[in-house]
Amino acid sequence: MDKCFAMVSGAAKVAGVYGDPVAHSLSPAMHNAAYAALGCDRIYVPFRVAASDLPEAIRAVQALNFLGVNLTVPHKAHGAKLLGNRLSREALALGAVNCVVNRRGELRGDNTDARGLELALRELGAASVSRPVIVIGAGGGAAAAVLACYRLGARRIVIANRTRTRAQRLAKRFPRIRVEVRDLKALRDRALIAGAGLIINATSIGIDGKLFPELAYDAASAECLFYDLIYSREPTAFLKPAAALSLRTADGASMLLHQGALAFQLFNRIEPPVDVMRRALMEKLGRA
Repeated sequence: MDKCFAMVSGAAKVAGVYGDPVAHSLSPAMHNAAYAALGCDRIYVPFRVAASDLPEAIRAVQALNFLGVNLTVPHKAHGAKLLGNRLSREALALGAVNCVVNRRGELRGDNTDARGLELALRELGAASVSRPVIVIGAGGGAAAAVLACYRLGARRIVIANRTRTRAQRLAKRFPRIRVEVRDLKALRDRALIAGAGLIINATSIGIDGKLFPELAYDAASAECLFYDLIYSREPTAFLKPAAALSLRTADGASMLLHQGALAFQLFNRIEPPVDVMRRALMEKLGRA
């Protein structure tokens, strides 16, 4: 029996993740490894929750006295609406919640995505983004990417999205940040790609064998980092051409790690053993 589950008693406290689907989530491996390392009588459980059941599932966090839950696809934006004015400044800025935290029966919504991505990029050496940043997409992941890059010092952020109007709505949410909106054809702009210091894929394009839109990879500088919010065992469709040209690449596993460690701290009010969580995640991804 897994040593994490072996120590769970009838008095164990529970945290978890709500999603649909959720069986693929690697968060339980990270959190439960942390609980085992710290000797905590706690457990982190994945719960498949349909969108129509989310209001009831969030109320259950109070009713069952959970420590808190993470929200993943497709619940982040809906969760923010359900929690109303009980949101952190970060969740308000992003318009989404990925953490519902239970504080003595009072639920609060927070979002650790931007902070997690910022920590991941700093770890990869992007502590100061002096060259332009390109963010592909205009959803919740793109919002987190814009905020993270702004905090890293990006002076120019270009959002490239299939639908310009959606990208424009995202840009308006950050009036203090210099954001330019382009369509996906901009990814073929060799001058734009050549000047970029960081290119982030914040879409689901490339999953299930779909081809990534044409991008002028061969125009990128050797210093440019290609970062995909998607993570998988194999290089993603966005990262594969960059890796073939020996360009710098990284996927969203590092973001998952750091946003998960921040969530662990919110739920448990305990400093997370990040290295333990990292090892558990890498083992699950076959990178140990």
